[in-house]
Amino acid sequence: MGWALPLLRVVCLCSLVAVARPARPANVSIGALFTFDSVIGRSARAAIDLAVADVNRDARVLRGTHLSLVAQDTKCSGFVGTIQALQLMEKKVVAVVGPQSSGIAHVVSHVVNELHVPLLSFAATDPALASAQYPYFVRAARGDDSSQMAAVADIVTYYGWREVTVIYVDNDYGRGGVDALGDALEAQRAKVSFKAPFPPDADQAAIADLLVRVTMMESRVCVVHVNPDSGLAVFAAARSLGMMASGYVWIATDWLAAALDSTRPPNPRAMSLVQGVVTLRQHTPDSGAKTSLTSRFAAAQLNRTATLNAFGLAAYDAVWMAARAIDEFLEDGGNVTFSVDPRLQQEVNGSSTLRLDTLRVFDQGEQLLQKVMLANFTGVTGGVRFSADGRSLADPAYEVLNVGGTGVRRVGYWSNHSHLSVAAPTPLRIKTNSSQQQQEQRLYSVIWPGETTSPPRGWVFPNNGRPLRIGVPYRTTQKQFVSKDSGPDGASGYCIDVFKAAVALLPYPVPVSFILFGDGVKNPSYSDLVNKVANNVFDAAVGDVSIVTNRTRVVDFTQPYVESGLVIVSPVKEKSSNAWAFLKPFTLGMWAVTGAFFLFVGAVVWILEHRFNPEFRGSPREQLVTIFWFSFSTMFFAHRENTVSSLGRFVLIIWLFVVLIINSSYTASLTSILTVQQLSTGIQGLDGLLASADPIGYQVGSFAKSYMMQELNVPESRLKELAIDDYAASLQLGPRNGGVAAIVDELPYVDLFLSTNCQFKTVGQEFTKSGWGFAFQRDSPLAVDLSTAILTLSENGDLQRIHDKWLNPGQCDSSQGGDVAADRLNLSSFWGLFLISGVACFIALVIFFTRILCQYGKYNQGDDEGGTPPEDCPVRRPERLRSIRDLITFVDMKEEEAKRAIKRKSSDDRRDRSIASSAGASSFSASTV
Repeated sequence: MGWALPLLRVVCLCSLVAVARPARPANVSIGALFTFDSVIGRSARAAIDLAVADVNRDARVLRGTHLSLVAQDTKCSGFVGTIQALQLMEKKVVAVVGPQSSGIAHVVSHVVNELHVPLLSFAATDPALASAQYPYFVRAARGDDSSQMAAVADIVTYYGWREVTVIYVDNDYGRGGVDALGDALEAQRAKVSFKAPFPPDADQAAIADLLVRVTMMESRVCVVHVNPDSGLAVFAAARSLGMMASGYVWIATDWLAAALDSTRPPNPRAMSLVQGVVTLRQHTPDSGAKTSLTSRFAAAQLNRTATLNAFGLAAYDAVWMAARAIDEFLEDGGNVTFSVDPRLQQEVNGSSTLRLDTLRVFDQGEQLLQKVMLANFTGVTGGVRFSADGRSLADPAYEVLNVGGTGVRRVGYWSNHSHLSVAAPTPLRIKTNSSQQQQEQRLYSVIWPGETTSPPRGWVFPNNGRPLRIGVPYRTTQKQFVSKDSGPDGASGYCIDVFKAAVALLPYPVPVSFILFGDGVKNPSYSDLVNKVANNVFDAAVGDVSIVTNRTRVVDFTQPYVESGLVIVSPVKEKSSNAWAFLKPFTLGMWAVTGAFFLFVGAVVWILEHRFNPEFRGSPREQLVTIFWFSFSTMFFAHRENTVSSLGRFVLIIWLFVVLIINSSYTASLTSILTVQQLSTGIQGLDGLLASADPIGYQVGSFAKSYMMQELNVPESRLKELAIDDYAASLQLGPRNGGVAAIVDELPYVDLFLSTNCQFKTVGQEFTKSGWGFAFQRDSPLAVDLSTAILTLSENGDLQRIHDKWLNPGQCDSSQGGDVAADRLNLSSFWGLFLISGVACFIALVIFFTRILCQYGKYNQGDDEGGTPPEDCPVRRPERLRSIRDLITFVDMKEEEAKRAIKRKSSDDRRDRSIASSAGASSFSASTV
């Protein structure tokens, strides 16, 4: 009996466990809510049935609990869908797979919020459903319209388009998608230029009327976001209107891929309607489970042409998501119970006959929802897990498809990590190479409507009968640039002619209407004109509009057609020429060094020529006069003395080159001083203007005021607004008599003003660099095309011809413009020439005196051999002086005399040595005897 006690203990322990963990229910019901007879519904219905069967067949899931399915047909109606949802809740379902419609999902979400039933939608993609208002809504699809529209925006910007037209169904699904697209495009400096909604029940005629309005718009990039069941009607109407031809771009969201994937082989009629269209498909990586499901789906269909689309795959995984969550809920000891909502009971006890008392609240709905959000498994759509926000599946990805021929061709992929890429977005690539993929976005080539491979421009000038509204400044001064005109255009001038010439080069017609901006009393504010363009009052501004930084922030400018910049205009007066004007070309230092070098070179040449050239010999007075005469006569190349020595000629050639340069520079500088530079002014440039406290004038409406105040810190009290007609009077009055010391204005205005007012000149240099351009609204493609046209005008010379037509140079000598300060020539400009001449003189003197010393050594050799005085007998001072005098005498000799003296000295020395030898021999013989 010893075994009885342990057995009893085991039985008691099992009883305790059974009491602690409730038994699993034999059956759990889930609901399915979608439109059975629809593109998405036909695929989802079979996929959901297969999923329920697979769950019940898999012993590892729900272990002993049977999963039942209750399906309700919403019949594409929000009202019917709401009724069907209430009927579904009467069946005590713990979760609902669906609905497919975003509109129905909005309504049903309120119901499940009250009854605590998780709603797993596989096709409702409205981003608004992810808000905290719908805590029981779970998106089981791979992505919502936020990610899908981000993919569309990337495609648009990849091809350089800036504006799109959106054609969409006017319901929650369509409006939510359009809002998401607008946000995605705005983040990439693009925009939705026109919205074309149509009601869900619109017929073919209503859609055609809508597309006629689309053809009148500027953008030719059309994004179609509609339901898959009615979407092909849009393309049928578009083809009948000729909108599927070359020049158009059609981008469809994932509804088109779902419609085309629903039949195999593809419907030829449907394919003929969408040739050249780019569409998206939710990316599901290939796997054995996906292939097996697709095969079983095809085998289960009575109509063998039906196939499984991406929404059907998502519905299959949604059932598995619910089943795994229920299994984990039951595994944790959860119990499925329902209770009555007291608020619904009060309605029943009243006068209501809606049988709301049959609706029950799922008591454990919140716990089951938490299990759903913890999903982490691999399904037929890939890895199934939720993102950090817990409302959508992580890592949404799409395939970019191009419809052509009898099928579709994949041209790339998009994911929220890698964006556009030709490589499939696997988790490994997403983690390791995401930054690199963002830098290498690319797609394979696309065949666009009209069977063209080059990307369309994406826009044309709108054919809506409304001309381009062009704001034109109503100038009251210098009307040559732009102003009012009595002609048909209402405006004329240099700027108008440039604009017309550029528009004439465009490959499409651009009707325009010039609208004057200003009161005609004074020049308008150009900043206000630019702001009118930015605020859509005008489509563009044409005139003398400067391209400055703060304006480029709100509008787009064309290529500049006039170079411009701020310059300073100041009054000038002639200086009377005086008797010493010829000294002004050189500074005092330059005069001193030049004179010194004349004397120095003359002395060097005299030294080099004195022994060879009789013209450089004579009495000391004659030789001194020769030095001075020769020195300064080289200035005019009038020296009469010839140089015969090689060293003298070498020095003279280099010096004459230096004299030539100095002479030419002096002549040019003196000419400039006596002509152009006879003008003087107190302000020499920008620094002098800022250092003074005198008033400064600027043109009415010019940006010069804001520039001087903000960039140069000039007090506003110093600035005085002037019309160009008042420039001359204000400058002549001067700052002491109520006028101005100088005027700051743009170079084109100043050039035209100075052409008829010779008593004023510009001082200093331009201190800004800008230009004039035509202003357009941000991202206007016309700005790009007109920039190309302006470059063409510049290259073919038309721009210069228009300039010469309107802006004549006047009668003032333009060569006298510019800086009035005459720069005197100083030593720094010529020290290199003087250095070369000095080095040449030094080298010649070294060679000359080396040669003299060698000759003198030979000449004095005999005296040295006569004997050396003893060490204790020092050389006397008179002997040293005699040696120096002998050297000077030798140097002063003519070259021929020196050679003869050396030769005679050499002969005498040889004779003396011969006599000495003979005397020595006689003495030796006598002693021997």
